[in-house]
Amino acid sequence: MYLLDTNILSELVKKQRSEAFLYKLSTVSSASLHTAGICVMELKYGALRASYGGQLWERIQGEVLSRVNIVGFGYKEALQAAEILNMLHTHGQPIGLEDVLIAAVAMSNGLIVVTANTKHFYRIPDLRVENWLS
Repeated sequence: MYLLDTNILSELVKKQRSEAFLYKLSTVSSASLHTAGICVMELKYGALRASYGGQLWERIQGEVLSRVNIVGFGYKEALQAAEILNMLHTHGQPIGLEDVLIAAVAMSNGLIVVTANTKHFYRIPDLRVENWLS
């Protein structure tokens, strides 16, 4: 079971998609694909900032979000996020809050984070991470 990060979801609307990514995507069940509500927020924000934002958002909804399960952020995810934030702060290795929230959703729900941003996510102990773009 996988949680696709925003940069991975964005790959689905690119004109030139990674062959490695498309191959890996073809080997997993669509039922095993998830994303976090936080990633939906990041995608919508990106679409709003684009000059063709309305059209882009329609594509994202139809071609990307309709194909994944969206996992929300609740009590157990909030507690997990606090633990992650504390650990990163203690070790002097902060990362963006959005990445902390995404990691908390993944860890709380037993999901593997699929991302191209492994530099940040590898700082979180016990978080399973894969990069399907390499």
